[in-house]
Amino acid sequence: MTDDSPTPDLARLAEAHGIATEYWSFFGDRVQVPAPTLRAVLTAMHVDTSTDAAVAAALAEADIAPWRALLPPSFVSRPGARPLPVHVPDGHDVRLVVALEDGSWRDLPIPNQQPVAREVDGVTVWRIEVPLPGDFPLGWHTVHAFLTPFGSAEETAAAHAGLVVTPERMPDPPTRRGRSRGWGLMAQLYSVRSHASWGMGDFADLGDLAAIAGREGADFLLVNPVHAADVTSPIEPSPYRPASRRFIAPLYVRPEDIREVAYLTPTERAVVEAARTPVAASNDDPTRIDRDAVWAAKRVALDAIFVVPLSAGRQAELDAFAAGEGQPLQDFALWCALEEHYEGAERPAEAWDIDSPLVEALRAQLADRVRFHVWLQWICDQQLERAQAAAQASGMAIGVMHDLAVGVHPLGSDAWSLRDMYAQGIAVGAPPDMYNQQGQTWNQPPWLPAALAESGYAPLRDMIRTLLRHAGALRIDHVIGLFRLWWIPEGLSPAAGTYVRYDHEAMIGVLMLEAQRAGAVLIGEDLGNVEPWVRDYLSARGILGTSVLWFEREGDGFRPPEQYRRSVLATVNTHDLPPTAGYLADEHVALRARLGLLTRPVEEELADADAERTAMLDLLRQRGLIGDAPTEAEVIEALYALIAQSPSQLLGVALVDAVGERRAQNVPGTDTEYPNWQIPLADGAGRAVLLDDLASDPRFTHLTAAVDAAF
Repeated sequence: MTDDSPTPDLARLAEAHGIATEYWSFFGDRVQVPAPTLRAVLTAMHVDTSTDAAVAAALAEADIAPWRALLPPSFVSRPGARPLPVHVPDGHDVRLVVALEDGSWRDLPIPNQQPVAREVDGVTVWRIEVPLPGDFPLGWHTVHAFLTPFGSAEETAAAHAGLVVTPERMPDPPTRRGRSRGWGLMAQLYSVRSHASWGMGDFADLGDLAAIAGREGADFLLVNPVHAADVTSPIEPSPYRPASRRFIAPLYVRPEDIREVAYLTPTERAVVEAARTPVAASNDDPTRIDRDAVWAAKRVALDAIFVVPLSAGRQAELDAFAAGEGQPLQDFALWCALEEHYEGAERPAEAWDIDSPLVEALRAQLADRVRFHVWLQWICDQQLERAQAAAQASGMAIGVMHDLAVGVHPLGSDAWSLRDMYAQGIAVGAPPDMYNQQGQTWNQPPWLPAALAESGYAPLRDMIRTLLRHAGALRIDHVIGLFRLWWIPEGLSPAAGTYVRYDHEAMIGVLMLEAQRAGAVLIGEDLGNVEPWVRDYLSARGILGTSVLWFEREGDGFRPPEQYRRSVLATVNTHDLPPTAGYLADEHVALRARLGLLTRPVEEELADADAERTAMLDLLRQRGLIGDAPTEAEVIEALYALIAQSPSQLLGVALVDAVGERRAQNVPGTDTEYPNWQIPLADGAGRAVLLDDLASDPRFTHLTAAVDAAF
């Protein structure tokens, strides 16, 4: 045993807290997790591992702790899926009653059984297991436990816990009349601009793009996460590293679409136009999106619009929205106000504590800015509502499909206001794999599994509700994160991390309950190192997986599309790969070589890429989809025709492929080395492609018509 090998007690303690002590790598190797990693992860979970005695004590506590609680902190289950554990002290009877979400009450019967007994702090405790009846209503309920000592008629209310009853399975995605499946566009919203944009795509562009796609026969429009970002410069460009996953980025607001603009004075209107002019001039610039310039311009305009008095009706709508969002919205708005207050200055340590006297004083001092950011969230909500309405009016059966990021920025609003929900000193990432051979650190803190259970999964519920309020579907990036996440202790490399398990029955159940209530479709991005049972589980629950053409391998070749899974969103590429035109030209190799991301000689990578491309072209020829000398556009169209032959319920067409873009939006494993998430939509010649011209773009209309004909 080496110094880095965990002791048996440390290994057992880690497993008791859902921490993997060993795992199988992407390359098929069995890896033992070193002791320093296990200790760091346990410390982040508030478990003392400083000495062998502390480890032994923590192990004993982990074993006995559930028995000390009459009820668990919360319980999430499908009817009949798993029983509710109840721990009853000897000499007592227990009665369970559920306060249902609708205000009514219902008894929860306890079946006859042989309970298990254990000594807990000198008292015998009995564990009984109580199943949920099959007819139990779905929803957010509360279970109450009442104890009665033997020989007494006096009943005491001893405990209560959140009880969440979730659907068994999601229904199939809705489709247009006469079809059994559907297709849609996939786009990075910020990159898709029109002549009316403010230098980047916005919610008005979202509605217009959805309408264009819907007229071509599309049933959905998948866009990047529109979670809230920074409100001061520099703005984090990655939509997958947001400040908050519950709230929305006002960066995407179209100022002119706010109703109160109509009541601006000529002078105030001139302020708005003067703010827009310089950033709008960049709409046809194909080089780079400048979020900082866009937000600086929009903030001037939004400040001018905010001071316009609201009518009584509009004020009532805003008040109702703010009341519905509750304290979390006030906390988010306060975080935004604090960001502005301390812009360009060092923030005192006390300001990082939401419960500090300083923050409480600033809440009052900055009340007007807090109201401004509450108002902005209301405006975001209204503009998203209009975008979804435009999608549905165009004939889409699903409409807007939002994307849920894996985590949040460590200095963002969620990490600040929900600090106790997150592991400190830990970053989420991914272990080494074929495409990221050094592993990845995403610089996002993970949720603490125990804290989620203690909260009754309310943060997850509220986040999903916001995203699905005006959408027809939700894609969950890295859906395996609802089962397990790769935790990397601060200061260690991605390869030195380990997996931490979550209660997937609870996480998936909450997700499904909120999606069913919203009438929305769920898609899990289940690429990479995902255990096969996870895909089976998601499919059984009616959550679609993801198939990417280039990753569908069978031996040395490609899997025939007829053998794809049915319950998937099938695509040719992803936002983490170059557009297909760039992929066919080996951009994924050249770029990674240029950025120093390869662990093998570039010649070997190019040889593998050439073999992969040759095998794919051979498959297309065998199926009669291309001739001997196809053009780039013909190959791309053939690739989509190929995956259209799969049984997949949904098919996604990347907008970049439909216009011939070659540049990657994101290169995993890079930060400052490449302008990730800042590439405007352009064609193969490097010319900006604007929404105004998209509907008449021959390449776009030809590809979408070909895909639509396959349905």
